[in-house]
Amino acid sequence: EYPFHRRVSGFTSSLRTSSAETFTPTSVDLANGLHRPPQKPAILRKISAAQQLSASEVVTHLGQTVVLASGTLSVLLHCEAVGNPKPTISWAKNGEEVKYNDRLLLQPDDSLQILAPVEADVGFYACNASNALGSDSVSIAVTLAGKPLIKASRATVINTESPAVTVDIGSMVKTIQKANVTINCQVAGVPEAKVTWFKNKVKLSSTHHLHDGLLFIANVSLSDQGLYSCKAANLHGEVTESSQLLVLEPPRPLPYLEDLTAVLTSAGPSTHSVLTSPSGTKLTVSPGSSALIGCAVDGHPTPNITWLYSGEPLSLRHQLLAAGQILQILNVSDFTDGEFSCLAQNEAGSLTQIMSLAIQEYRWSVDKLTACSASCGHRGVQLPQLRCLLDGVEVNASYCRETPKPSLQPIACNRRDCPSRWMVTSWSPCTQSCGGGIQTRRVTCQRLTAKGSSVPMSNEACAQVSKHPVDTQNCNRQPCVEWVASSWGQCNGPCIGPRLAVQHRQIFCQTKDGTSVSSDQCSSLPRPLSTQNCWTDVCGVHWRVSLWTVCTATCGNYGFQSRRVDCVHIRTNKPVMEHHCSWRPRPANWQRCNITPCENGTLLGGGEAERCRSRKESRLTETQHWT
Repeated sequence: EYPFHRRVSGFTSSLRTSSAETFTPTSVDLANGLHRPPQKPAILRKISAAQQLSASEVVTHLGQTVVLASGTLSVLLHCEAVGNPKPTISWAKNGEEVKYNDRLLLQPDDSLQILAPVEADVGFYACNASNALGSDSVSIAVTLAGKPLIKASRATVINTESPAVTVDIGSMVKTIQKANVTINCQVAGVPEAKVTWFKNKVKLSSTHHLHDGLLFIANVSLSDQGLYSCKAANLHGEVTESSQLLVLEPPRPLPYLEDLTAVLTSAGPSTHSVLTSPSGTKLTVSPGSSALIGCAVDGHPTPNITWLYSGEPLSLRHQLLAAGQILQILNVSDFTDGEFSCLAQNEAGSLTQIMSLAIQEYRWSVDKLTACSASCGHRGVQLPQLRCLLDGVEVNASYCRETPKPSLQPIACNRRDCPSRWMVTSWSPCTQSCGGGIQTRRVTCQRLTAKGSSVPMSNEACAQVSKHPVDTQNCNRQPCVEWVASSWGQCNGPCIGPRLAVQHRQIFCQTKDGTSVSSDQCSSLPRPLSTQNCWTDVCGVHWRVSLWTVCTATCGNYGFQSRRVDCVHIRTNKPVMEHHCSWRPRPANWQRCNITPCENGTLLGGGEAERCRSRKESRLTETQHWT
């Protein structure tokens, strides 16, 4: 609608300011400024109409609205400020510092001149005056004759202490509860624009906002959170700017933590749990146990939680549960006694809650003594009873194995003279091993002194205390028994070796008078054998051999001799079948003889040699017949 660098002529002015911008100094002594007391900067606000120096030049003071028309070649924005020391002037457009160039000029009197204004120059120009004592700022709107213009901010304002806060529309507002919030919607436009307020796109009634584009929200709460929009509209169009309102709630402690109960249920009964608190809580645990430490806090927005131990952040190897609200310690022995703390932080503030950890130590205790070993005399002692304790409760001694044991010294006790009492010796051996015998012992009355000596006393002294012990008793009253064996039975079994046949007999337990009793009564006596090997008549055989015959030659390699080998009965000396003697090696029945070389090369003649061979064959035949 407005081409770039289009020249316009003429202007009009319109003014819309907040109550803070209507202040105008009433008396300024410029001549004697050097003698005035220190003063914060104050910018002069002139309510009169803008001046027109020519058809193409506009001169105006702050606090007004300049509407550019066709043919405008220059706009001069004056900014006069007082203060001691003299304020420094700077210019900003729509919240950003003006970057001077060949069209935007800063004049020696701190005025801002815009040469050949174009549509891009439309906006809110603010003059900022500052010195060591403070600052002041006043804005002026430069707009075209068209749709309205809203002075918007893109700042984020966080209020955690003040009971009231004022921001320009477009800002992000974060404030504590119960504060009063004012949102300023400064509008410029010709014709004058109508302002309408919305919350979350729903139109607000007139009771929610005040005059001059100010929206006032008193005593804000969480229900007031939302997106607030300011719409400015006139005949040429409309424009909308919005601000997000977030209500802050600083972290605060809670009395319980539901997630801790759920996690503790799944962790088991041996896991300890505790909640931190601003004043501090304490958890006492045994070494090696596990623990769950809860940080029960609330706030808006949800606080971020940081865990610390002795003021230092914890390492990541410890597990965090329930979005960091629960610290899980698998083994408390990784720590010494110390202080755990959770730091809960959000934009509204912070809260520190504390828990002190105390780890019980296993220790040896000698606070108890054993019973005295004697009631009187000189040997009574008590030994300290060594116990392993944890928080005063006795536990298995293995838990104290890393702790040095204290030295234990026996303590004398009951060191006094004993009353007179009977003293007995051991029983004598029984006079009989069975059938009833007698054994005796010696009984005397004595008194043991505290020094360990034994003093004889009269029997009457001991009789007053106890009855005289017996000095004679029967013994070995069980009947006398013995093992009795019957005659051996017949020898039975195959004859395959010496004495490998077997014979049996009966064994009985009976008394000396011949009465049979249970074998158990003879169990202490050596039991006779009921089975043995025996030698049958059939097995009474052996090999019988005759004398060797004369050698068949006196020399050479052909001499041999033989003998007779028979299996005969030992008792009858009669031959029996050879298999009865097979369990013994059979003797040889022939052998070579005179195998030495013949002297002078003597050889047998042909006829004699033939006779030797015939004789040898007949001998072999005979031998084979015997075998």
